[in-house]
Amino acid sequence: MYIKKKAEITKIRKSGIIVAKILENIKKYIKPGISTNKLNKICHELIIQEKSVPACLGYKGFPKSVCISVNDVVCHGIPNKTEILKNGDILNIDVTIIKDGYHADASKMFYVGYISKENNILCQEAQKSLYCALKVIKPGILINKIGYAIQKNIRKTSFSIVKNYCGHGIGKKFHEKPQILHYYCKQDNQIILKKGMIFTVEPMINLGSDKVQIMSDNWTVKTIDKKPSAQYEHTILVTKYGCEILTHQSTEKIPKKLNNIIKEKT
Repeated sequence: MYIKKKAEITKIRKSGIIVAKILENIKKYIKPGISTNKLNKICHELIIQEKSVPACLGYKGFPKSVCISVNDVVCHGIPNKTEILKNGDILNIDVTIIKDGYHADASKMFYVGYISKENNILCQEAQKSLYCALKVIKPGILINKIGYAIQKNIRKTSFSIVKNYCGHGIGKKFHEKPQILHYYCKQDNQIILKKGMIFTVEPMINLGSDKVQIMSDNWTVKTIDKKPSAQYEHTILVTKYGCEILTHQSTEKIPKKLNNIIKEKT
């Protein structure tokens, strides 16, 4: 039920290229003094230029085209005119588009001017935890190996993993099965990864406590201790030898296609 056909993979791959392009192009606009609402408008225009649809806009009532989460906002931040970026801020921009009926979803962290050393390390470890997960993805492994890889990396730090939200299957629908936990759960062992599965991996890493709270808008999720949070996300295809990052960007520190099958010596 989770396996995508060749034609579907081709369409999701095209959607992934567009998402990656938008995340690459938005960077030059991120500077002190710009509002998150302005960034949302720019992203919206970029999506439309690609003859695509912003999947977030109107999704279960979400009012904007992308999610922008600043500092202590963990996820689902709603862009607005009064939220003005300032030097030292960190923010996550989460882009999901629909092209020819198929979704792709990715997010990454951006820095405003010069950020603190602590926040820089937080963002680096969030990205590293995602990469650690991608390096274990291959056919035949239990799905909980993904969360184990993330947890193993974060346990080396003083940071915490948000457990309230997870990755997800993606395709014709924004959110499909299976769910991808970002921490190890022994009981999450009912699914074995197979070639053709497509899902997101999107660990959210907090500087302090892993506890979060939903604001009165019923969307914005913040850390309960008001400390910063960081997240990186990719849409992933399970391949014969490992995985392919369908939302791969030019600045990545990891290849687009990963061969995670260790060939035995003969």
